Amino acid sequence: MTKILNNKIFKSIFTILKTCFFAILIVYILFVGYQRLSGNKSIFGYRMFTVATGSMTGVYNINDVIAVKDYDVNKLRVGDDIAYSGNRGGLENKFVTHRIIKIEDAANGGKIIVTKGVKNQAEDPPITDKQVLGKVVGVVPIVSQVNHIINTQAGFFFLIFCPLVIVIMVDILQTMTDEEIENNKLRKIVSKNNKNTDEEIIWLGRWFYEN
Repeated sequence: MTKILNNKIFKSIFTILKTCFFAILIVYILFVGYQRLSGNKSIFGYRMFTVATGSMTGVYNINDVIAVKDYDVNKLRVGDDIAYSGNRGGLENKFVTHRIIKIEDAANGGKIIVTKGVKNQAEDPPITDKQVLGKVVGVVPIVSQVNHIINTQAGFFFLIFCPLVIVIMVDILQTMTDEEIENNKLRKIVSKNNKNTDEEIIWLGRWFYEN
């Protein structure tokens, strides 16, 4: 085990894998934190939403993470996918991502927009331009893939739990191995002078490693 842990190739591969693992984990944590703490308010002109239903299956699948860009309502066209805040018809206080099927001018100078999920038979209740949050610009690839995996029990176990345990265990073993190597080096040095006990050597080894 010591030879494996001290092997340069193993150390390089392990460092790369550990870096990738924590990079993916940090990106996902930042995404979740962004959604929870921002309340999905626009940041730098963008919002991110997680698809929760199958109403847009074939375009966006459940657990896809989509990016929504602030957009001039007057430039929206039939066929555009938008995110909006529902306020009636069972959509109260919900964020909806559906496709525009009709746009009409309102009496007050605004817009009346009708949307529908591509897999839904019925259209949504009409909304005003003030309910529109933005235009969908696409799926966020890496975050979506991680989100799909993590939202399954097997995915969470093999992608998060197991790698995390392995990283911790290898780090602990490497620490123990490095400390033992330092202690052995000190034993060889001190044995020539015969001035220190084993307890002192171990203490010196720990001090040397920690500092």
